[in-house]
Amino acid sequence: PGLIVAIIVCVWLAFHWLAHLGNDPQAYVRTLRRANEGRWQAALNLANDLRGPGGGRLKSDVALAEELGSILEDEVTSGRTGEQSQTLRLYLCRALGEFTVPEAAPPLVKRAAASGDNETTQAAVEALAVLATNLNEAGRSFADPRQVVEAVVAASRSAEAGVRNSCGFTLGVLGGEESVEALLRLAADDNVDVRANAALGLARLGRSEAYDTLAEMLAAPDIETTAASSDEEQSRRYKRVLLVVNALRGLAVLVDATEEQPPAAVTKQVENLQADKVAEVRSSATAMLTKIARLGSD
Repeated sequence: PGLIVAIIVCVWLAFHWLAHLGNDPQAYVRTLRRANEGRWQAALNLANDLRGPGGGRLKSDVALAEELGSILEDEVTSGRTGEQSQTLRLYLCRALGEFTVPEAAPPLVKRAAASGDNETTQAAVEALAVLATNLNEAGRSFADPRQVVEAVVAASRSAEAGVRNSCGFTLGVLGGEESVEALLRLAADDNVDVRANAALGLARLGRSEAYDTLAEMLAAPDIETTAASSDEEQSRRYKRVLLVVNALRGLAVLVDATEEQPPAAVTKQVENLQADKVAEVRSSATAMLTKIARLGSD
């Protein structure tokens, strides 16, 4: 029993120590540069600290951003392929995305444009969307915006649907003609999730081409389930609800961006959803119709 207690105490102390590394940015760097299996935990704690209420100082630390980018590059070129190494890469991408300085972008751009590691590519693409938002809020911008867009456009041609799906969101954040062209291509993708995210990206940019895919999303049929339904059936119904609610949110974003009412056929779809069996769908449809009516009365 004494040995068990000692092990528990040691584990607690280790996590307590990692949790307080945020007091010293270089402590994070020293920990992450050690080739041991626990580095991913330090990367996770750093990402969480950056997102936390006291993360402002860390987010604007250029030296820390550059060090993390160097560690990410070293890990990728190390040849290590185990789960611990992969987890570390993902959390390093996540951490870099939380910064508010453009120096955090180059390692993410490099990972987004690279092929052969879909998980890291997807993490880098998603992190670039977060970084773009943070930079905008801080009154800053990418040093080379075109290079960022080109990297994500390249990733949007991936054979992996998850990567293409993430690109749809990020391109909607980045904007620009190249992003729009890629989003139009993704809106015709074979994968329904990719099409949906591309439509939301187009809606965010105020592009009316989003209506066709949004209409497709709104038309997703309900899936009848009972208490005896399988987990798969329950999951399919949940996914359908998520798809329709997201379509309604995208429609609201598009209407706000264009200040124009949607096509009559789309409005009719929203009206029909007021009779949906799912309360969240009904309430979202009602809110959307209120927005449309308010726009018509202005």
